[in-house]
Parts: sequence; structure tokens; C-alpha cells
Amino acid sequence: MTTSKREPGLGLEAALWRAVAVYRGLALCYAAVVIAMNSGGYAHPAGGWAVLGVMAAWTAYAVRAFADPRRRGRLLLAADLAVAAGCLLATAWVETAANIAAGRPTLPVSWVAAAVLSWAVAGGRRLGVAAALALSAANLLVHAVAGTTGGMGSTTFNGIVLLLLAGLVVGHVVRLALEAEARLARAVELESATRERERLARRIHDSVLQVLAMVQRRGGELGGEAAELGRLAGEQEAALRSLIGSRPSAPAAEPDAGAGVDLRPLLTGHASPSVTVSTPATEVRLPAHAAREVEAAVAAALDNVRRHGGPGARAWVLLEDGPAEITVSVRDDGPGMPAGRLDEAAAAGRLGVAQSIRGRVADLGGEVAICTAEGEGTEIEMTVPR
Repeated sequence: MTTSKREPGLGLEAALWRAVAVYRGLALCYAAVVIAMNSGGYAHPAGGWAVLGVMAAWTAYAVRAFADPRRRGRLLLAADLAVAAGCLLATAWVETAANIAAGRPTLPVSWVAAAVLSWAVAGGRRLGVAAALALSAANLLVHAVAGTTGGMGSTTFNGIVLLLLAGLVVGHVVRLALEAEARLARAVELESATRERERLARRIHDSVLQVLAMVQRRGGELGGEAAELGRLAGEQEAALRSLIGSRPSAPAAEPDAGAGVDLRPLLTGHASPSVTVSTPATEVRLPAHAAREVEAAVAAALDNVRRHGGPGARAWVLLEDGPAEITVSVRDDGPGMPAGRLDEAAAAGRLGVAQSIRGRVADLGGEVAICTAEGEGTEIEMTVPR
């Protein structure tokens, strides 16, 4: 059995539990009227008033207990269902067999549906239907104890159907409402993050980006070592513009949602004047660990381009999203590698490609294909299953 402890839905859940509490009170009043009207025909009239007292005491306790989120656990839900079933079964002792066969309502009447509603709010339609089935079985047991199973009329059947519908419909609606509230909370959070990003972007544009652009321009004019500093400033300016210009990814729904991390922002952070990153328009989600490992493998590949490709080498990163796997390729226009170069590097203890790229992807259950030839650049293709 699971209980409801959803952080995003605390406000809505409190309203739902208040609604259940109101229903308990109204249903108790209705049950009191029915017992007062029918007590003269009971086999044990005092038993009917005793059951009403139990119902009143449990209503007062349950309203306060369910109002506290810390107490809405398995024990409270089980006790709620047990009290409802007990009051229902007491009908077989208080009522006469003739009245039960004639279709007179049970002692708690519709009050027992409060337990079904509690289970539906706490665990959705599955728990709601489970509670309804348990109380339906208790209703049938009343007729079995009284020996009136053959005379069970439409009143009992209708009551069972209504309990099942209440558990199913209320549980489903509650689940949809909580999911909608969670999506709204994430949308508000995303909007706040976007506004903050835009504010920071304006401030950065007025200060840091202008300084970097000036350094790049002046470095190119001065030449020599200043030109190299200007080139580095230009790369950082492009990377910073890409960072503040990209939209933040939506936050994860819940820890147990398994939504993963969008891989695109991780890769676009490597964009620069010498590195072009292309990604799909829609999110490409992977588990957080897998996304970080893929990004680290791409960073290692780009580092190899900077080290061995020469000062003018360019690189292109392409992310492709498939139904069962994602593919990331890193291609450069550097001098390439002669045949056997990777094997020689591994034998000499230089395991950059073997460990930083192949090792990471292999740990994720993926594969790495390297296509290179001397004078024709290098392409590293990493395929990772979802």
C-alpha cells in the first residue's frame, strides 16, 4: 500500500482531505436520521445507537487525523477501512433478517464511502477500487450472515456499484488533478528561471560580453601573442552567448518520475567559434548519469581536436535522437590519424580515447566507431541505448 506524500500537490491535497472531512460529517448526519427512523424495527435497537456512537467518535478522530499529512499512513487508512467494515457488518446483528431481505439500508448507509474516498485520495484509483471491493465484500457478508443472500435486492447491488464508481472515478480525477498541479508548478518555476536568465543576460551583455569583444578586436589588431589572447576571448564570448541564450530545460517532475536530463544544453555549452553543435529541436532525455558521461566523452573528443588538430582545426558535434538509442558524432577537419595510431597510443599508456571515450560509452552499454585517415580528419560516433 502506498500513501500520498507528494510535495507539489500539498495545497490541492489539503483541499481534497477537507472535502472528504465534510462528506464524513454530512454522511454521519444522514446515518443518524436513518437509524432514528428505523430503530423501532431493529432486533437490537440499542446496538443501532451504539454503532452510531462508534461512527460519530471515529468521524471526529478521522477528520483531525487525516488533516495532518504526517499521520496519513498505512495504519490510519487500514483503521478507517476496518471501522467502516465493522459498522457495516454490525447490521447483520442489529437488523432483523426480514428487514435485510426487504432491502432496508445498512446502519452506516453511505457513511462507509468516506473510507473509499480516503483511499482514493491517498493512492489513486487502484487503492480506491481496492477499498470499494473490501466494503462490497462486507456488504455481501451481511446478507450471508443473515441468511438472505437469495433475497439480495437492487438496493444492495446499487450500493456496491456506487462504491466501485466512487473509488474509480475519484481516484482517477485526483491523480489527474495532482499531475496538473505539478505541471503548473514546474511551468511557474521555468518561467521564473527564464526571467532570471534574461536579467542576467542583460547585465552580462552590458559588461562581460562587451569586454570580451573588445579584447578579441584589439588582439587581432595588435597581432602576435595578443592575437592568441583575442582568439581565446572570442571563443569564451561565443560560449557565453550560447549559454545565456539557450532556454533552461524544464525541471524534473518528481524524483520518482524518471524524466531524466535533457542532453542538448550539456552539449551546446561546448559551442565556440571553432566548434559547431547541432541538436534536435525537441528534448533528448537520458538518465542523469548517462547524460553526464556522454557529455564528458564529447568533451574528451573535443579536447583531442584542440591538442592534435592544429590551431585552425574546426569541429562539428551532431546529436541525433532515435526511438531506442541516441547518437552523438564529433567530426573535425584536422590532420587525421594514421592507421594503428590508437593501438600505439594504448600500448604506450596514453589512454585518452580508450578510457575517456570508449570506456565511458561502454559502461553505458553503447558503442564507439572511429573513422579517420591521415590528412582527412577524424569522426567519432558514439551510440548509447536509452
